Amino acid sequence: MTNPFYDPYQVLSKVYGAGARLKLALADTPIEELHRARTVKTVYGVLENERYLALCLQSVASKSPKQAVRTVMKIALYWLVFLKKPKYMVTDTAVDLLKKLGKGGAAGFVNAALRAFSEEGVRIPAGDEGLAVTTPYPLFAIRRLRAEYGDRTEDIVRAKSKGVAVRFVRGAEEYLSRPHLKTPFEGVCLFEHFARDAAFFAGDYTFQSVGSVAVCDVVAPCDRLLDACAAPGGKSVLLAQKCARVTACELHEHRVALIRSYCERMGADNVTALQKDSAVFDPAFEDAFDGVLCDVPCSGFGTVCENPDLPLNKTEEGLAGLPAVQYAILENCARYVAEGGALYYATCTLFAEENDGVVGAFLAAHPQFTAEPAESPLPHEKKKYGIQFLPDTAFGAGFYIAKMRRA
Repeated sequence: MTNPFYDPYQVLSKVYGAGARLKLALADTPIEELHRARTVKTVYGVLENERYLALCLQSVASKSPKQAVRTVMKIALYWLVFLKKPKYMVTDTAVDLLKKLGKGGAAGFVNAALRAFSEEGVRIPAGDEGLAVTTPYPLFAIRRLRAEYGDRTEDIVRAKSKGVAVRFVRGAEEYLSRPHLKTPFEGVCLFEHFARDAAFFAGDYTFQSVGSVAVCDVVAPCDRLLDACAAPGGKSVLLAQKCARVTACELHEHRVALIRSYCERMGADNVTALQKDSAVFDPAFEDAFDGVLCDVPCSGFGTVCENPDLPLNKTEEGLAGLPAVQYAILENCARYVAEGGALYYATCTLFAEENDGVVGAFLAAHPQFTAEPAESPLPHEKKKYGIQFLPDTAFGAGFYIAKMRRA
């Protein structure tokens, strides 16, 4: 058996060092299958508690060690604080891994620091600063949420993932003997653990978030649907079940390949995947679709439950230009909606600036479109133009969708 910190270290090194997304790092890293659940729990736990573990590290280190040592120590501190493992075992495991990684020079420091560590020495700030330490959300995001959601903010940022979301096409009964949570959507369940098997590759089921399914549920059946920002293809495939023809567009060629692969696996032969910039007008698409879905690039803060690595490199300044990009896509794709057709605007964020703000500005400038009520069986808040799913009541999903109609 390998050192139990080794696999988490390999995954987290890709996230911290190379900026890889956590789910891709897990998929691309050879992991000891016998202990996969332990590795997954550890890497998610470290990232969910990133700033608290950094504070723990500061309590025993006068200056921050280099990245490799820092990563090993965060894993060790997570095992100490959250998994309640014995200090001697955690310390020995960390020192052993450092030696195997050729970092033996840091072994003495790590040994002394971990043995000296005490939770009582960690001082958590009060108020929102404390929330920014004990949740994955950075302070600027918490302050934005506080301005919009008030006292509900703490429930939102402390919400946890409810498990792996699986959407079954057939054969669900084989898996439903395992502990699971039902969602309001037929064939969509949440499992604590779910390893893909041959039935996945046969298209019997797929992994699709509850928020993504909820967005698709709002879209009405139609003959010709455009999914303007479609990768990796989950929504296009699901919408192909109720729309006769789906055109799925994506900016980057490798992501178009993802859509095609997804469609092939799931047998969605009525989806056409194209490489296209949805912010740039294509005369061939003008007035061509009965329904257009713009699930635009966004800050993603509605998915932190599932992606605790997402906030790592987010800054308030980096988000400032997003509404302009989102508006450009929505305005351009509105030209593709046929008379009487429906236009949908969706994000996976919690911030009004990216949601109702964009839709309101669009409607004010395009009187030929009017907002229509959107409904969902998933708990939500009604906003002025759309509906907002929130992580604390919607199985961890923080998505938004608005529906508009062209006169």
